[in-house]
Amino acid sequence: MPTKELTKFLKALTKQELINHVMELDLKYKAVKEHHQFQLSSDISSFLEKQKQIIENEFFPAQGLPKSRLSVARKAITDSKKLGFPPQAIADLMLFYVETGVRFTNEYGDIDEPFYTSMENMYRDAMNYINKQRLQELYQNRAHAIVQDSANTGWGFHDTLADFFYF
Repeated sequence: MPTKELTKFLKALTKQELINHVMELDLKYKAVKEHHQFQLSSDISSFLEKQKQIIENEFFPAQGLPKSRLSVARKAITDSKKLGFPPQAIADLMLFYVETGVRFTNEYGDIDEPFYTSMENMYRDAMNYINKQRLQELYQNRAHAIVQDSANTGWGFHDTLADFFYF
């Protein structure tokens, strides 16, 4: 439905009908409910920890073997952006994704090229985001530690991360 038609539909509703409509959406759709919970919360730390736990569980689950589904871990970041997390939280999650990936490869050994490409892309995106948001002072040490922690990996992973860090 085009925005113009939706606006016309919503304007035609009474205040109570609009409230009922929003409540119905909240009950029906998990994403809407999460959006409202986030908007009404004064502290995002629990939301941030939930997203970090999603990433952590893909690589280091509490039980069983790691699934290491990169798409699931990346979705935690995408969902956070959609919810409207502040820039510091987005940068934190992006770096956490790469930190967790580096820890995973250091613990389990050489992974495959798509894994390293995903980590490199996220690191590059994180560095660009951090620079754009002027958060260098806040995240420089963590970003550098990621490069150092990747020193013993293959596929040119360490060199690529270093290039993005020093660029």
